[in-house]
Amino acid sequence: MIPLRDYRVSGRRPWATYVLIALNVLAFFYILTIPERGYVLVDGCAWQEAFRQPPPGFNYRTYRLYGRPPCLYPVTPRDLFYIRFGLVPAEFLSGKDLDPTVPFPIWLTLLTSMFLHAGWLHLIGNMWYLWIFGDNVEASMGSLRYLLFYLLSGAGAAGLQMAVSGRSTVPMVGASGAISGVMGAYFVLFPWSRILTLVPIWFFLQLVEIPAFVYLGIWFLLQFFSGIVDLQSLGGTAWWAHIGGFLTGGLLVFLFKRRGVVPGVEIWWHRRFPRW
Repeated sequence: MIPLRDYRVSGRRPWATYVLIALNVLAFFYILTIPERGYVLVDGCAWQEAFRQPPPGFNYRTYRLYGRPPCLYPVTPRDLFYIRFGLVPAEFLSGKDLDPTVPFPIWLTLLTSMFLHAGWLHLIGNMWYLWIFGDNVEASMGSLRYLLFYLLSGAGAAGLQMAVSGRSTVPMVGASGAISGVMGAYFVLFPWSRILTLVPIWFFLQLVEIPAFVYLGIWFLLQFFSGIVDLQSLGGTAWWAHIGGFLTGGLLVFLFKRRGVVPGVEIWWHRRFPRW
């Protein structure tokens, strides 16, 4: 299911959402300037000694062709950038900044990783969801609070992913964890808002208006069951970051919303259980 738009008018210019989208796009265009060809040698022995795992992106065939045994293994300049500025769970949790190092404390990769994307589809998909759900959430908080909320949601997303895959040396990149927090806030604030959705039915695509709580509820369940299935392999998608971001955003919205903004979930609760 692909969301096309929501029908809720925010009434405010979502300046913070504009800024976040611009930063992600600019970061991606910068990454495109980094060569995909050629190799840079990285000390792989340090990774083996620290974590008893190969370094990020290790490929034995490439190592035999271009590496310098026993320790130096080759990575492309672009992959080197992802390893440096992406969030590597094993590095982050241990506090060890291994080759290639970053010019700042390792914990700041929690922030830099939120603005990196691995490809056009990764970027466009994330920015599309941010564009659809971000404006109303921002209006309910104010731009500055929304920016802090966004970053904290991303931190919560990364935290749950690292709790599941703390020994991983695969760099985590992307804004999806923070955007999942925006979606969690939208679920709490506007559960009855209508989402125009492109739905595949057999061999045809249908436009369907779906309540936000149905669309986002289905989305959350898909992330949860995908995360359960992926627990053993911990493949390329950070399902638990999506789950962690959604839950973090759904909780933080009560602290960050403007005074006078009553979440739709709260209205439903008081109508359903008037004595509480």
